[in-house]
Amino acid sequence: MASSLCCCLLFLLFSVVLEWEHAIAELEDQATMVALRRELSVKEWELGGLSFCAWSGVTCDGENRFVAALELPRRSLRGNISLIAQLKSLQRLDLSGNAFHGSVPDSFGDLVELEFLDLSMNKLENQIPASLGAMRKLTALNLSNNLLVGEIPDDFKKLTRLEELQISANNLTGSIPDWIGMLTGLRVLSAYENGLSGIIPRNLGLVSQLEVLNLHSNQLQGVIPESIFASGKLQVLILTVNKLSGSLPDSVGNCRGLSNLRIGNNRLVGGIPKSIGNISSLTYFEANNNHLSGEIVPEFAKCANLTLLNLAYNGFTQMVPLQFGELKNLQEFIVSGNSLTGEIPRSLLKCRNLSKLDLSNNRFNGSLPKDICNMTRLQFLLLGQNSISGEIPKEIGNCVRLLELQLGSNYLTGDVPPEIGRIKNLQIALNLSFNHLRGALPRELGKLDKLVSLDVSNNQLSGSIPSELKGMQSLIEVNFSNNQLSGQVPIFAPFQKSSISSFSGNEGLCGDPVNVTCNNYYELNHHKVSYKIILAVVGSGLTVFATVSVIVALFMMKEKQEMATKAKMAAGDVLVTPPPVVAANVFVESMKQAVDFDSVVKTTLKDLNKMSNGTFSTVYKAVMPSGLVLSVKKLKSVERTVVHHQNKMIRELERLGNINHGNLMKPIGYVIYEDIALLLHPYMPNGTLMELIHNTEKSESEPDWPRRLSIVIGVAEGLAFLHHIAIVHLDISSCNIFLDAHYNALVGEVEISKLLDPSKGTASISAVAGSFGYIPPEYAYTMQVTAPGNVYSFGVVLLEILTSRLPVDEVFGEGIDLVKWVHSAPIRGETPEQIMDARLSTISFAWRKQMLAVLKVAMLCTDSTPAKRPKMKKVVEMLLEVKQN
Repeated sequence: MASSLCCCLLFLLFSVVLEWEHAIAELEDQATMVALRRELSVKEWELGGLSFCAWSGVTCDGENRFVAALELPRRSLRGNISLIAQLKSLQRLDLSGNAFHGSVPDSFGDLVELEFLDLSMNKLENQIPASLGAMRKLTALNLSNNLLVGEIPDDFKKLTRLEELQISANNLTGSIPDWIGMLTGLRVLSAYENGLSGIIPRNLGLVSQLEVLNLHSNQLQGVIPESIFASGKLQVLILTVNKLSGSLPDSVGNCRGLSNLRIGNNRLVGGIPKSIGNISSLTYFEANNNHLSGEIVPEFAKCANLTLLNLAYNGFTQMVPLQFGELKNLQEFIVSGNSLTGEIPRSLLKCRNLSKLDLSNNRFNGSLPKDICNMTRLQFLLLGQNSISGEIPKEIGNCVRLLELQLGSNYLTGDVPPEIGRIKNLQIALNLSFNHLRGALPRELGKLDKLVSLDVSNNQLSGSIPSELKGMQSLIEVNFSNNQLSGQVPIFAPFQKSSISSFSGNEGLCGDPVNVTCNNYYELNHHKVSYKIILAVVGSGLTVFATVSVIVALFMMKEKQEMATKAKMAAGDVLVTPPPVVAANVFVESMKQAVDFDSVVKTTLKDLNKMSNGTFSTVYKAVMPSGLVLSVKKLKSVERTVVHHQNKMIRELERLGNINHGNLMKPIGYVIYEDIALLLHPYMPNGTLMELIHNTEKSESEPDWPRRLSIVIGVAEGLAFLHHIAIVHLDISSCNIFLDAHYNALVGEVEISKLLDPSKGTASISAVAGSFGYIPPEYAYTMQVTAPGNVYSFGVVLLEILTSRLPVDEVFGEGIDLVKWVHSAPIRGETPEQIMDARLSTISFAWRKQMLAVLKVAMLCTDSTPAKRPKMKKVVEMLLEVKQN
């Protein structure tokens, strides 16, 4: 009995002591968090109460006593972070993307409960403290993108639970230690862009579950160890820009899930192993700038998902395998700088998704295939420095998406086909130099108004340089040298700014910049003209001059009057007599008396009333004499429709005016004058969704995820209704989502889908519709707007509200838009939380959970394959489920 009582007393005492310790620890966390609030100046914390568990980015344990997670990424924070080491119960710490300086605190080694540590994208310097090796529960460590120096600490060998080690983009030196190969749970090792030397450990991957190995841009030597392919789980291998030697091991074929294999810019030898055909998931294969040799193995054709194949600047010989025509997903085929032979492989013409074909600097012969433009997505055609002969086929003009055409240093003959002028997108370069082309330069080249570089040097071209070439407004570099051109060089800034060498070797040219005056040239090369002819010409010239002077004076008077009128309009003066209204109507009976059609017309004649300028319309704010405020939309590119299809157009407007859906911005009336159509809409006081997200002056003062979610649900419901009544929208973007006084969403530009040409259906529109960044990839080659295309554009809007980023931004990198940036996050090693706007996702677990669910919907909507995207009706269901949960 006494012993039992003693045990009870001991247990009670133990409980009291434990509770006392917890109370002390809770007070310590409270004090630490108050100190951190003062040190880090987290804006959201200033508004928080005494309970730190409710602060943004803070997660506490189940009893709300201790800090379990501190997640404050991308908040521009600075200050002393060593205080965090006092939060002894901390399990997750994310301070990435801030502005922290100094060393990684040595005291962080005291955080023995820590499982996740991310200090990447700061300005931390000095050596990595060895004390971090004491965090035995650590599974993920990210110190990338800092200014760290020294070697990888040997104490890290104690981190036996480590699954992800990311130390990229620092100034680390020394070798990769052998003990890394003994970390049995290691899945990700990323140490690119450092100064690491020595060899890749031969045991790496033997016992671990290695999935990602990224060591590019170091000083690594030796061979690629076979051990990294041993488990067969490798998904990403990037070893570019090192000094690796030896060959690519045959065991690479063990990794059937390997999608990204990049080994370029090394010193590798031998051939590509045939086992490469076993890797069914292979998407990117880069082995350029090595010393590889032999044939290009046909086994690549078994990699059905292959998107990029880059074997440039090696020693490959023989012909391109015929089987490569089976690579339906191939987008870039780059084999320049080898010794490949044979004709241009016609089998590649079956690769309809090919956007870049680079066969330059090889030994290809034969002629240029007439059907080369069957690859409708081709943007880069690089065939220079080969032995291609024959004429340039006129069908080259069908390559309408080409950005660059390189045909220099071949044996091409015949004329320069005028059809090249049809390649309106040609932008980077047109190079026809060092061939045997003859005849005159076609004037149609002047239509290439986006072209930056033109090189037709070292041919046998004759005649003059056409004055029409002055239409090439983007031209920076030109080279007409070593031909048989004659006459005056057209007065055009890109020509006169070029060096003399760009025109040398053409004895018949005169004018700037060749320093031969055209008068002297003609005096030397023509007989003297009789005085009578000169007098007759002068007399006729004076008569013409007098007549022209009178005409010019009249035009100048008229232009002066027009400019004065425009100045008055810009100043706000009301025109006494506006253009007469041809047709007008208001569909809403109660508003008919409040709308004055003449006032509507006058509004659109003053630039100061302009609110926005979109893809298909310009929007004006119109205040009626009655006090009613309207939004007036002046349609673009409908002059022909207004003149020839006015009745059909009016019927479409009246039908659209009867559409009854709360999330569609329908016209309440119209006005037609001359060949101009104006649509009347209610005025939206809260502007557009784009302004809400991106305009700091108009965006909400406090982060409001529920408002954003409600807005996109409304948009989805509006689009689902449109698709139900067989209307496909032409331009879904955050600019065309309007917000009323209560922030209800209304999809605008609905009527455009029918009014651009009501005599045709939406699917027959012959130009790519939409706003830059929202256009689905398939529009570029189908030239048709579709319901799945609408779903893609809506997916971009979802990504906007999740990330608060623009659809196109330089920060993503060259050629990368918001969709590609988000979809490639796993390759960069970023989590969904790192993509989303931290001002929203860190407010509460509920918001973060909803945002992650919406991110999944956005990923489905922006799938590159249209058939895989959900229908808008399904999207509505998914979003409503997110809101309810």
